[in-house]
Amino acid sequence: MTSLAENDTVSTPTAVTSLPGVVAGVRHTFGSRVTRPLSWRKKQLERMIAMLEENEAAFSEALATDLGKPDIEGYITDIAFVIGEVKLMLKNLRRWNRPERVRTPIVAMPASSKRIPEPLGVVLVIAPWNYPVQLLLVPAAGAIAAGNAVVMKPSEVSSATSALLARLVPKYLDSSAIALVEGGVPETTALLAERFDHIFYTGNGTVGRVVMRAAAEHLTPVTLELGGKSPTIVHSSADLEVTAKRIAWGKWLNAGQTCVAPDYVLVEKSVETDFVEHLRNAIAEFYGDDPQTSGSFGRIVSDRHFDRLSALLCGGRVIVGGDTDRAERYISPTVITDVDLTSPLMNEEIFGPILPIVPIDSISDAISFVNSRPHPLALYVFAEKKSVVDHVLTHTTAGGVTVNGTLMHLTSPYLPFGGVGESGMGAYHGETGVRIFQHRKPVLSRSTKVDPSLAYPPYTERKAKIFRKVL
Repeated sequence: MTSLAENDTVSTPTAVTSLPGVVAGVRHTFGSRVTRPLSWRKKQLERMIAMLEENEAAFSEALATDLGKPDIEGYITDIAFVIGEVKLMLKNLRRWNRPERVRTPIVAMPASSKRIPEPLGVVLVIAPWNYPVQLLLVPAAGAIAAGNAVVMKPSEVSSATSALLARLVPKYLDSSAIALVEGGVPETTALLAERFDHIFYTGNGTVGRVVMRAAAEHLTPVTLELGGKSPTIVHSSADLEVTAKRIAWGKWLNAGQTCVAPDYVLVEKSVETDFVEHLRNAIAEFYGDDPQTSGSFGRIVSDRHFDRLSALLCGGRVIVGGDTDRAERYISPTVITDVDLTSPLMNEEIFGPILPIVPIDSISDAISFVNSRPHPLALYVFAEKKSVVDHVLTHTTAGGVTVNGTLMHLTSPYLPFGGVGESGMGAYHGETGVRIFQHRKPVLSRSTKVDPSLAYPPYTERKAKIFRKVL
């Protein structure tokens, strides 16, 4: 395991006083139409891929410094994920940006209609620290593919990655149209005081409300990718061995610091004991008898988050794990039963390697439990009976769902990813991740070769009969 280095001073905040000029600069570039040609967009997307491929080792090192990420985990979830999304954008760049002909109603004839995709303008992307490459560059790439200028704000918490991006982005991308701002709350607050044409924020609901209030001052549209407590439902018909492995993988990837990680498990009482035993075996298989020495298990991002997570351990009875080491910001893969449903463990998003198990009598009880709480960003259901799966899907609402798995709906660029209610608004990935940064301008073009008098006054009884018949 790569040890976490002290990284408090590796990034340098951008001067707050310079931020109005930064935004004005990229807005001037957008106004000069530099970002409009597909050739410019294509070049920027290709250069983004080159940045990641040519500096893979440096990104892996930064991710290990910030989060203790194993190289392969960082490659799959941050580097390769972005490359895959950007390659899909390149492949479809022309198709996703060409005018689209649509039908014209008879009342407007003779005419033709189309929608013309146009960039919104200057987009602000504010990224979190848990997947600091993926969650910054994927939405930024979508904004670029749509023809916008972009201001990127990586998280100061993942400071090594932020510093690396600050060094590389101006080197690889057009700095007149694509800017990166480093810093924390003061810098983000100053940015939000500026006018943008779209703000894309990934993070928690508390800051999401701050972003939305700031955006309201300029009537700026927002995409909010938030989080919450994503439930996992395990039915008695589930393949418990496979189920345990898939939940263990989704929960303890990135040491649980994933917005769509299984937050808690609702398991039918009849299979609870067997399920927990399979879960215990999966942890041992994945991370060995001592996960602290495993090269496949990450670390908590900061002392503050470590202390918050450590305090959650008292929310029930620890039956697996529970080991902590503040010097390494290590918390072992932990399973908790006999959960106090009123504790912070069950009322705050965990965002760490702690998994509460809540036994339920029936799937109906599980559905009631889920529906008594805010709509989650993700929901997972494990069952071999299709009728059970269909019942859960019909009677619950979530941003996205994976059946008999975890996290995987997020990996598909052909499925929109986003929240609902308190877990967020708007969605992205693939084509959706380009469309959110476009205005699809409606244009109706009428011919002057024929000018029917039917629509003009005076309105006669004959005209009224025709209107009532065709409209």
